[in-house]
Amino acid sequence: MSDRIEVFVHTGKPERLDKFLVTCLPEFSRARIQGLVADGFVSVNNVVAKKSGQVIDDGANVEVKIPPPVPSGLVGEEIPLDIIFENDDLIVVNKPAGMVVHPSAGHYSGTLVNAVLGYDPDIEGIGGEERPGLVHRLDKETSGLIVLAKNERAHNWLQDQFRLRQVEKTYLALVDGKPPTPSGRVEAAIGRDPSHRKKMAIVSEKKGREAVSEYKTLESFKNHTLLEFHPHTGRTHQIRLHCQFLGCPIVGDAVYGKRNFTLNIQRHFLHAYKLKIILPNEKQARTFEAQLPNELKEVLEEVQRYE
Repeated sequence: MSDRIEVFVHTGKPERLDKFLVTCLPEFSRARIQGLVADGFVSVNNVVAKKSGQVIDDGANVEVKIPPPVPSGLVGEEIPLDIIFENDDLIVVNKPAGMVVHPSAGHYSGTLVNAVLGYDPDIEGIGGEERPGLVHRLDKETSGLIVLAKNERAHNWLQDQFRLRQVEKTYLALVDGKPPTPSGRVEAAIGRDPSHRKKMAIVSEKKGREAVSEYKTLESFKNHTLLEFHPHTGRTHQIRLHCQFLGCPIVGDAVYGKRNFTLNIQRHFLHAYKLKIILPNEKQARTFEAQLPNELKEVLEEVQRYE
């Protein structure tokens, strides 16, 4: 596959090169444009541009060479997918617990990305990275909704939705004990655990990143509580850590919960239940839902019967 070449002529007042190209190539983010400039793929009046911030004048001739997506080396695999929704721009998948989202150390196959590439090989390279189409993720043992872009324009659109916090995510969590109040808001920064590099922790604002969640009680039992969580930020292990911070860790959480599980469960009880998002070329938000998987339904039914 050869480079795609686009030529544009700037008219009007002097303007930054990257700002001009974002209007000419709306399917690319400003960061992607800046990357093309840095890699020498942009010329102004037949001279390779040195900086994305250089100012171009009226009548400037701008040529952009857009290289084909770099093969990621990832292999598509024939793994069944529970597809909730799909169109030309994106795919919404109900990820099962136990499936890693993207390949990493120790998980080189059997991931959601491998499954999606097996289903639609054209997604490879979307986003210009080795995690084709991904704009957010779920922990391995967290089940539920995840959305992947199928083209660059949709990828940028979805990234903006998440960055601007316009996506409404709803999780269901069964926890040990009860939170201090039936509903509330948690603002507790998250960063790397200084004692365990593979874990995250609640840390000071100076050492971590802002993390905000809201929750409310759906059902209260003798020893457990079913909570609905709405994370406003997307930090690693955010809901699990915020539950621990509230003094009511998630049932079955082997990392941040009780050492001895209080119920017969093989995974943590956290499920990405709803996703409300505005799709590309649409004005009204759509809401997608994924019901609790059977193994979590059975645990909840046991609690409802005996507590």
